[in-house]
Amino acid sequence: MSQAPEPRKTLDPDQVAFWLARHPDFFVGREGLLQQLQVPHPHIEGAVSLLERLVIDLRQRAETAEGRLEHLWCPASLSDAEPALPQPPRHVLDQHASARLAALLDGRTSRCAKLSVSDWKCLLPHVKAPRKAGSCAISRLSAGEPMGYLLIASPDADQYRASMDTLFTEYLGDIVARLLLRLTPHE
Repeated sequence: MSQAPEPRKTLDPDQVAFWLARHPDFFVGREGLLQQLQVPHPHIEGAVSLLERLVIDLRQRAETAEGRLEHLWCPASLSDAEPALPQPPRHVLDQHASARLAALLDGRTSRCAKLSVSDWKCLLPHVKAPRKAGSCAISRLSAGEPMGYLLIASPDADQYRASMDTLFTEYLGDIVARLLLRLTPHE
């Protein structure tokens, strides 16, 4: 008596994929099997090697990424001119403003101090003055000769306190002074 052959069992593709994902080293030592694998070509009928299919997929990803990059780049290239950098507000000092800055510095190169509403209006006319006194960090800009002042102000009266160290504002003032020298036309 012959036995009927067992019905052929088919594997569930999801289970195979899950198993392969859990065993990424399965093809190590079985490179011949990799070369024999044939997968459908995405654009034409027939099968191609796994390697060819990976190359096709990588090309598609690269083209998609290039498209996204082109989309991001395009608005920036529409304008031929470079965008203007934001310019810091500049204020030409009159005698009163110069005297107030000198008084705030009190003979120092850099200092943190309270900034009264009237000083705010005098020294920062382009910025709306707070209702109450604020505070500021001020640094004298000089590179051999006086060039001006760097004034960083806050409506918060405790933002810049007299007890704070001014090493950073002095350093910032030196950098700004050097940059101003580079921007000034030499005669």
